[in-house]
Amino acid sequence: MKVLVTGVAGFIGMHVAQLLLQRGDEVVGIDNLNDYYDPKLKLARLNQLNPFARFKFVRMDITDGGAVEDLFLIEGFERVVHLASQAGVRYSLKNPSAYIQSNLVGFGHVLEACRHNNIDHLVYASSSSVYGANTRMPFSVHDNVDHPASLYAASKKANELMAHSYSHLFNLPTTGLRYFTVYGPWGRPDMSPWLFSSAILEGRSIDVFNYGKMLRDFTFIDDIAEGTVRVLDRIAAPNPDFQSDFPDPGTSYAPYKIYNIGNHQPVELLTFIKTLENALDREAKLNLLPMQAGDVVSTFADVENLKRDVGFAPTTSLQQGIKCWVEWYQQYMDIS
Repeated sequence: MKVLVTGVAGFIGMHVAQLLLQRGDEVVGIDNLNDYYDPKLKLARLNQLNPFARFKFVRMDITDGGAVEDLFLIEGFERVVHLASQAGVRYSLKNPSAYIQSNLVGFGHVLEACRHNNIDHLVYASSSSVYGANTRMPFSVHDNVDHPASLYAASKKANELMAHSYSHLFNLPTTGLRYFTVYGPWGRPDMSPWLFSSAILEGRSIDVFNYGKMLRDFTFIDDIAEGTVRVLDRIAAPNPDFQSDFPDPGTSYAPYKIYNIGNHQPVELLTFIKTLENALDREAKLNLLPMQAGDVVSTFADVENLKRDVGFAPTTSLQQGIKCWVEWYQQYMDIS
């Protein structure tokens, strides 16, 4: 297939594109290479993809609707994996306009281009953050998610609603993937594995919010990439059993789907830190702090729908994943 991957220089984007290229698909990747974090890391990720003959990179911002439309017309994509967005919960408290432009306006441009170019299937990144104030565990795609705890979460819920409207109005097959706390090689510098690893190795203290009483469904990047590609291969279809008098948020009469992709094994934050300490052979200094705005106490993915429909669920243990992360981090940072 010929596939567009937006946000291709990002953490998940690079791994998804790599998997598609390894199996023989043609991939066009776009990214604006902004400075939310060091662009050198983004360029280093692109260097992992450039050796593939069937890869093409175009520097582009999805907020430029004309450029997005032109790209679709020129390239003739069959399917789209949309991963470009402004990431991060905490940053959304400081710069909300970045989320409105990228996550809402930009996503609208991608939807319009898909509509006008008869795309077979649009798979896009949502987030576990959409569960917000929900406390019933595990988080299910069949649960209502109308109480976001951050603008980032609200923008991802908005993406799901926008996608549904296009599935309904234009019969565009769309699938949203709620990713749960992704970690692993080539991860972002603003995420906890990087922040914690650098602090531990440099002897600095780690800020641990809610006094460490947090649970996260840490999900290894290879599982995220494989799940994304498997979902791309299964084009969203209408649910013939959908009942409009009892509407199910996780499915639809339209060609629309939502899936959780998480390790379905939540881990205490202090256990995560301990595993990281063991892998680094160093002890962490903890700075225990109260809960911060926009955060949630626990995440836990129900992946039964993903297993049933796609035949896949993440399996990488935390110990395996952290070992791979530490090996990559030390190599990338040139730490002996």
